Amino acid sequence: MPVLLLPGMMCDARLFAPQIAALSARRAVQVGWIGGHDRVAALADAVLANAPPRFALAGLSMGGIVAMEILRRAPERVTRIALMDTNAEAETAEVAAARRPQMAAVAEGGLRAVMRDQMKPRYLADGPHRDAILDLCMEMAEWQGPEVFLRQSRALMTRPDQRDTLRGAQIPALILCGEADRLCPLHRHTAMAALMPQADLRVVAGAGHLPTLEQPGAVTEALEAWLAG
Repeated sequence: MPVLLLPGMMCDARLFAPQIAALSARRAVQVGWIGGHDRVAALADAVLANAPPRFALAGLSMGGIVAMEILRRAPERVTRIALMDTNAEAETAEVAAARRPQMAAVAEGGLRAVMRDQMKPRYLADGPHRDAILDLCMEMAEWQGPEVFLRQSRALMTRPDQRDTLRGAQIPALILCGEADRLCPLHRHTAMAALMPQADLRVVAGAGHLPTLEQPGAVTEALEAWLAG
């Protein structure tokens, strides 16, 4: 069964580089792009249009949000799902309001400053590779560019609540969270796991919002177990 990976906001396949290297030895691995539309439903449709007929689906952060919409729209195509450092709830008015000045700054040419000063420093736990991971995050964000930032921000602001989708999911599920994730903290993942009949909750020590890069071995091990289950 092929695996479809969906990266987080302003990220690309490099977010999953360690997992792709490990998983692709035994199965087809595809990485979807979620930067082309400003609504979660349209992003999900675009991914589905290029996806295999049936697949295991894993998404991190915004990728997890799109993954839940894919599960809602095409449950017959998803054999199992992994939701990592993400949020099943609709965006709050407070968070949406905080996005607007960021979007205005990016529209005026301030993408690098917004990513460097306001967003990326909150993503990671302390660790010896933190600076290198932050540099990679900046490279991915600059490659995506300001238009993708604006589209993805609008999509996040209007995303639907997916808790009913999770309640109805009768497939194996991995709910994974970095122990030090401040953007999507552990209690959100505990709540998601409680909704899903076949969920396995994994907490990754020494990781924040991007455990695929911060603790790649632990994440790969969890994904391998999820795929084998």
